[in-house]
Amino acid sequence: MSEDERTLRAPVGDPVEIVPCPDGPLLVRGPVVIAGATGPGVERGRRTIALCRCGLSTVKPFCDGTHKLTGFRA
Repeated sequence: MSEDERTLRAPVGDPVEIVPCPDGPLLVRGPVVIAGATGPGVERGRRTIALCRCGLSTVKPFCDGTHKLTGFRA
């Protein structure tokens, strides 16, 4: 197993929960690793995160609430 593969492994233990908010982000709870497209994982910073679904967030992959201003519908 390469160092990158070890880095992207989530801790074992608590269950992972992904909840799509109506017309909003995906709420992700639990020990997950957000993999970067071209490098190491993205720092989460907290146990529950909101991932953008509208594609307009300025802090991708995280949600910044822009979906509310644009009328995004899921």
